[in-house]
Amino acid sequence: MKDFTTQAMGNPMAGNPFATRADAQQAVVDLTAPLLEAFSPGCARVTLGATGAHFHAAAADLEGLVRPFWGLAPLLAGGGRFYGIEKFVDGLNNGADPAHPEYWGPVTDRDQRMVESAAIGYALALAPDVFWDGLSPRGRDCLRDWLLNSLHQTPAPNNWNFFHVLVSLGLRRVGIDHDLTIIEGNLDRLEGWDMGNGWYRDGSSQQADHYIPFAMHFYGLIYAQYGPEGDSARRERFRERARRFAPQIAHWYAADGAALPYGRSLTYRFAHAGFWGTLALAGEEALPWGDIRGFWARNLRWWSDKPICDPRGTLSIGYGYPQLSMSERYNSPGSPYWAMKAFAPLALAADHPFWAAEEAAPKERPQVVSLPEPGMVKFEDRGDVTVLAGGQRSPTFGRTAEKYNKFAYSTRYGFSVETEGRAFRNGPFDNMLAFSEEGDLAMVRCRESMARIGPDWLYSAWSPMPEVAVETWLLARPPWHLRIHRISSARHVQTVEGGFALRRDDPTPGPALQPELTDRMARMVTAQDASYIIDVAAPFPGVTRRAPRVVMPEPNTNVLAPRSWVPQLTATLVPGEACFGAWIYAGRLEGQAPPEAPMAMPSADDLAAMRAGGEVIRVWDLPAG
Repeated sequence: MKDFTTQAMGNPMAGNPFATRADAQQAVVDLTAPLLEAFSPGCARVTLGATGAHFHAAAADLEGLVRPFWGLAPLLAGGGRFYGIEKFVDGLNNGADPAHPEYWGPVTDRDQRMVESAAIGYALALAPDVFWDGLSPRGRDCLRDWLLNSLHQTPAPNNWNFFHVLVSLGLRRVGIDHDLTIIEGNLDRLEGWDMGNGWYRDGSSQQADHYIPFAMHFYGLIYAQYGPEGDSARRERFRERARRFAPQIAHWYAADGAALPYGRSLTYRFAHAGFWGTLALAGEEALPWGDIRGFWARNLRWWSDKPICDPRGTLSIGYGYPQLSMSERYNSPGSPYWAMKAFAPLALAADHPFWAAEEAAPKERPQVVSLPEPGMVKFEDRGDVTVLAGGQRSPTFGRTAEKYNKFAYSTRYGFSVETEGRAFRNGPFDNMLAFSEEGDLAMVRCRESMARIGPDWLYSAWSPMPEVAVETWLLARPPWHLRIHRISSARHVQTVEGGFALRRDDPTPGPALQPELTDRMARMVTAQDASYIIDVAAPFPGVTRRAPRVVMPEPNTNVLAPRSWVPQLTATLVPGEACFGAWIYAGRLEGQAPPEAPMAMPSADDLAAMRAGGEVIRVWDLPAG
């Protein structure tokens, strides 16, 4: 391994091919080393920045200390080394001690410290010789009491129930008795959120996002591997769900390894790879080992050249680059180190089939796939993945309409969040239809009163504001997709609808790139990509023609590109019925002209059949809002 004491600049994973187990071991060392300069004198606090989260600063500093355990524990369990681990162990000695000035404080109901208790439980379960035997006698007593107290506190009604489960696994590994009826209750609640077909809800809410693979399945597989022998039936249920889930979540990954940017907590970044890695940890060959290794390694390589760190090499809050505007209220400077979940396979021996398998290349897949549980129709173009989306009930975290309720999401083009309260005049509104009555605040689809999905289409009914009702049809026609909107309004409103956002780079010497506009099309073409939105007449009365434009949204709105262009269509509607449609495309050029839009329009009867049921394979009946 290279000398970890050399302070990493930029992304510590830069240049790492993730071709071998040693490469992954090196990544954990490189990612953790920059943290050594951020320890408090007593080592119980690791302060990585000055930004705040909604919880106490002590909990944020606890995050900085223990979230690296998701990578360090398997590294050490598998025989790897990290020079500096003593600081982390000293942090456990002192942080759990009520008499120490750096005491974290006790875990209370729905407390962020409960989240971090899971990382400690994981570390005790995998590497007790380091994280338990390395403690002083008082340190063991204090950490025992701190963890036992955590089990008697109420978790949030979602994946947090797994935090008690992981603490229990750690306590069992080091021989600490505790109330197992609490854990049984947690596990029963978690299994009650099984949606079928391998999917979970994260609690009682409807949304299905990356928390399903990197939380619900991740923890479930850990329990399947390390849980008590007497609970073998439940452990097997966790395995069976993961086996059913793996070929479906594979559709969220592009050929280059990019995972679909979608939903909340994207600042955890390569935690996406954690699902694939934990299949390995659990010895669960849900797909051939070469395929699992491929999804895992390609995702880590995709992240290895992204500007996701500060100059010290510390992971930043953001996704494709440092970007606070996409964060949630629970993101502290230490939060991004949940990404270390990706390194679960390091606990495995070098001769495990996961490490012994040759990484398989991406497989050919059906071009259009309907995924009813997350409410998505997926299609591919040149290895990039696009999903049409509907039916989600987004949680009440920051900018959730942008994260869950756009019409389409892309592994290559990401999505944009509004930085100025959805300012109507210059908002990106990529893959959204926005409404405004005064030309300032924009209202968009936040949730539907009805959503239906078919083999290559989605239908939803929704209302962006009082006295405005919208029906939307989304139809996959790869590499394009078609949108049709039917609107009934008692108000005078302005509307804008966007296509996909393109990266806006500094121009090379010569004329700057210019949008291409016709009477019904807005197109932006760069050296690498093209993005189109074409206005078309939909097959209902009240057709409204729209004006094309290309906007340059405020910087730092798109999660992948700090600056962007978005082609849009605009219209002003008077009270009554209105209808319009659009063909949407974005794709790599690779020396080829963009494909022609299909232009074949479904009939009004076809659309009515979708609304009424047609080939529907899932129906949601959701509260309007």
